[in-house]
Amino acid sequence: MNAEGTRVASARTKLDRGRGALGPALELVHTGRAPTRAVLTAELGVTRATAGAVAAELEALGLIRVDSNPGAAAGSQGRPSHRLTVDDTGPVVLAAQVHSDGYRAALVGLGGRIVATAPGCQDVDADPAQVIGAVVDAGARLLAESGRRCAGAGLAVPSAVAEPEGTALNPLHLAWPPGAPVREIFAQHVAAAGIDGPAFTGNDVNLTALAEHRHGAGRGARHLLCVATGHRGVGGALVLDGRLHSGSSGLALEVGHLTVNPAGRPCHCGSRGCLDVETDPLAFLAEAGRTPGPEVSLLQQSRDLLREEYADKAVRAAAEALVDRLGLGLAGLVNILNPDRIVLGGLHQALLAAAPERLRAVVADRSLWGRSGGVPILPGTLDHNSLVGAAELAWQPVLDDPLAALAAGAGKGR
Repeated sequence: MNAEGTRVASARTKLDRGRGALGPALELVHTGRAPTRAVLTAELGVTRATAGAVAAELEALGLIRVDSNPGAAAGSQGRPSHRLTVDDTGPVVLAAQVHSDGYRAALVGLGGRIVATAPGCQDVDADPAQVIGAVVDAGARLLAESGRRCAGAGLAVPSAVAEPEGTALNPLHLAWPPGAPVREIFAQHVAAAGIDGPAFTGNDVNLTALAEHRHGAGRGARHLLCVATGHRGVGGALVLDGRLHSGSSGLALEVGHLTVNPAGRPCHCGSRGCLDVETDPLAFLAEAGRTPGPEVSLLQQSRDLLREEYADKAVRAAAEALVDRLGLGLAGLVNILNPDRIVLGGLHQALLAAAPERLRAVVADRSLWGRSGGVPILPGTLDHNSLVGAAELAWQPVLDDPLAALAAGAGKGR
């Protein structure tokens, strides 16, 4: 091979290497772990020139912005590195969520930023096709109003979602039939609405964990356990080394059916005293002697009660009872999973705020490793974290291969 051929081959190799780094580079910027080109260079383990070329390519795709003249921090020396941020005018994904008290659609950009939301609906039909069709239509209207390019769609549902079929096996708090093919229904409605990109479906707490790990209180954790109440019931999820652990068929971490009160309430699963019915909003309202009202969701009623009437003896006693049951369940999970961080969502987040030392003490007392330092227990920090998590499903193909994912959706139109 002559000198010119060698030069061309070398240039092609560098180009291929740079393109192979596009996905990892985009994920670093997306999750806030590469705020500058210097950090990106170090994280990717490439040359400064390659990192610059990768950043320029992502900017040309409309995914990130490169500020080549950022202001220097006070007292710093030398020229500051190029600043990298997601492009807030770039593509979005459609995120949708269905829960026992309604549904909501949103547009979510890179970085987990919610761009727009449609007004939520509080009526959930017994026919999953009706509900999913309605939430997709709401999302399609948002897209039409925004004029933004769509890279895909994700749906969060309050049920274990079996893989690879995408069926909702146990939508216990909805009137849907077990085994409803939610992914197929969602994909059909997304396609019928002319929305670009692939469609994905997942369990709402799994997606909460994914969102908190990438953009919230779980960022930086290696083994993250998330436990959360929705509007009804309790779910759990585990993120290992940055990836959601869903088990062999998508059904891992059904923590809602850990028994924490053997003489407790009957559970939908056939057992008694499960976390699902002992520590959710309905359980708290019942424990406090309050009758749920129809005006707002059970979750909101519970949060309001904790915030406004915690001084009431009955409310405080109810909160402490739920904290003790939750702590018992968390301790068992710590013994089994040995996470390095726990993030709580929904009502559990509010219970942590109301009685943080009590909850941590119960977990430490009941767990094998609690006495040797304990596991940090933190509140979730993201609003609408299940929606953000649903968006993460839709963003994943773009994070894996930006060129291929965006090329696949090019020219389809809405």
